[in-house]
Amino acid sequence: MFLGHYGVALGAKRFAPRTSLGTLILAAQLADLFWPILLLLGIEHVRILHGQLPTLRLDFISYPISHSLLTGVLGGLLFGLLYYRLRKDMRGAILVAALVPSHWILDFVVHIPDLPLWPGGPLAGMGLWRCPSWTVAVEVFLLSAGLVVYLLTTRAKDFLGSFLLWSMIGLLLAAYVSALLGPGPTNNQALAYSALCLWVLVPWAYWIDRHRTLCHPVTETATLKFPEK
Repeated sequence: MFLGHYGVALGAKRFAPRTSLGTLILAAQLADLFWPILLLLGIEHVRILHGQLPTLRLDFISYPISHSLLTGVLGGLLFGLLYYRLRKDMRGAILVAALVPSHWILDFVVHIPDLPLWPGGPLAGMGLWRCPSWTVAVEVFLLSAGLVVYLLTTRAKDFLGSFLLWSMIGLLLAAYVSALLGPGPTNNQALAYSALCLWVLVPWAYWIDRHRTLCHPVTETATLKFPEK
């Protein structure tokens, strides 16, 4: 799963309007952002397969830290607690805490059984990657649905508000098409360094949100007042 994670992050803005799109993307893509770092450190392992379907070129031999369900849940709880401590926004904290393990859930749909439930535990995956056309359909649907929700939730304040958003969407689509139709990575190091480029989309998304505003103002929660004795 690639585009789908960004679609979920875009759509999540509707449910936590005070939370920046940058934070939402960081949470939804936390697993894929740390995976290339662990790959370069030799902690996790992948094998590049040639002559396979474009969606099955990577054999994820071992990624117990970045892509296990348990670490996703624990990572989400830590992320949510940290966000609440910094922002004092309970709704946003709950949402980012849920977005981190949502990565595993979406990956479960497309991956062949290679996703560990916990480090060293049984592997899971529904295997939609075996059917590239259905995989592409699901990915594009999730990105499109999330983008529509984001556009209904926010509007551009200036030129950059539109340009930055649509250029990011264009870059995501170009990267996805290139991964499907291109020759693929030549070695694990090239794969890891190319995956590290995804980090640039986090500050990019923060930049987008700074040039957009909510379509409907967020009302403050009323403060409960108790009568004095």
